[in-house]
Amino acid sequence: MDWQDLRHFAILARTGSLSAAARELDVDHATVGRRVGALEHALGLRLVDRLPRRVLLTEEGRAVASLVASMEQTAQLIERRARGAGAAAAATVRISAPPAVAARLVAPHVAEFHRDHPAITLILSGATEMAALDRGEADLALRLSRPTDPDLIVSRIGVMHFGLYATAEQAALPAQHWRFIAYDKKLDHVPQQVWLKSLLAGRPVVFQASDLFGQQEAARAGMGAAVLPRFIGDADPALVRLPTASEPPARDLWLATYPDLKRSPALRRVMDFLGRIVARACPKRGG
Repeated sequence: MDWQDLRHFAILARTGSLSAAARELDVDHATVGRRVGALEHALGLRLVDRLPRRVLLTEEGRAVASLVASMEQTAQLIERRARGAGAAAAATVRISAPPAVAARLVAPHVAEFHRDHPAITLILSGATEMAALDRGEADLALRLSRPTDPDLIVSRIGVMHFGLYATAEQAALPAQHWRFIAYDKKLDHVPQQVWLKSLLAGRPVVFQASDLFGQQEAARAGMGAAVLPRFIGDADPALVRLPTASEPPARDLWLATYPDLKRSPALRRVMDFLGRIVARACPKRGG
């Protein structure tokens, strides 16, 4: 057996389709199919049934997939340990964060970090979905909910405070004439959306967007008032913070990594950097 064939099969079994496995492996789907075919030939077993849009594991395929999954996890453990044991300060460190945190909180300070640590290359990914640290999609993750993986080292490094923002012209209107900007309905559960709905009192939501950047731009255009993180709203000269009857929400910011990676000098420097910039913009409650 070729380990690379096993690895391709493991990811195909986990993702459920040739195209999804190809994206994760950064190859074309024909390569995934060829690798899995080679593994089937080496084992003398049919592992998958190929359908037009997905693959189904055979009974033997499910058995082999459960065995190879533990091999994949072991390989990832070895890779993380090797990265963490590296003594050199030069490295590439991958950071995953929510889009607004990545673009408006971290990215403005990367030049400062590069000046102090030119041998460390940062890769910053702003994604709404959580990066899979266990599959090496990121080395460090900033998250708005506490990670539940018991193997992670998790630190609460700040609190993201929110406020209600609009243009000065909108703010000058009587409060009963305010209009509002919100997330779309699939994000009705997030604390800032719940709080916004508590403010409406029959007043209209005139625009919805799936991300904070769209809401900010609509507020700047005078569409209405939007709930924004204070590090975004307070820094925007086109917006003012509106008074509200109830206290705006706040969300904890968590930093997570694996213990083996934390041994890396480069990763520790990036953790210190993230801790400093988050503490300045999103101080914890009580300072």
